[in-house]
Amino acid sequence: MYAWIWRKLPGGIWGKLVGSLGLIAATTALLWYVVFPWATPLLPFDDVQVGSGTEQQGPSGGDADDVTNPDSPDHEGPDEIPYSTESNQPHPSDAAQIPGD
Repeated sequence: MYAWIWRKLPGGIWGKLVGSLGLIAATTALLWYVVFPWATPLLPFDDVQVGSGTEQQGPSGGDADDVTNPDSPDHEGPDEIPYSTESNQPHPSDAAQIPGD
């Protein structure tokens, strides 16, 4: 196929090189500005979910202590982090004390 395109391009070697680069640029622009924006909503790149409902359940059909259950006492809101963000990072003024001063 590439040999057929090379033979059909007009001009000598320099004309064929310029024509080839033009075809590559046109194909890239068509894909970048037309095909990819059209196909983006159809692809699942932004559809990242953890616990989509397909995970395996126990024999009773569900776990009473499941933290994903909103009625569970262990359930936390979506913006709450279940661990301390300060326990491993002491305040800079406390850590900057030089021994012997």
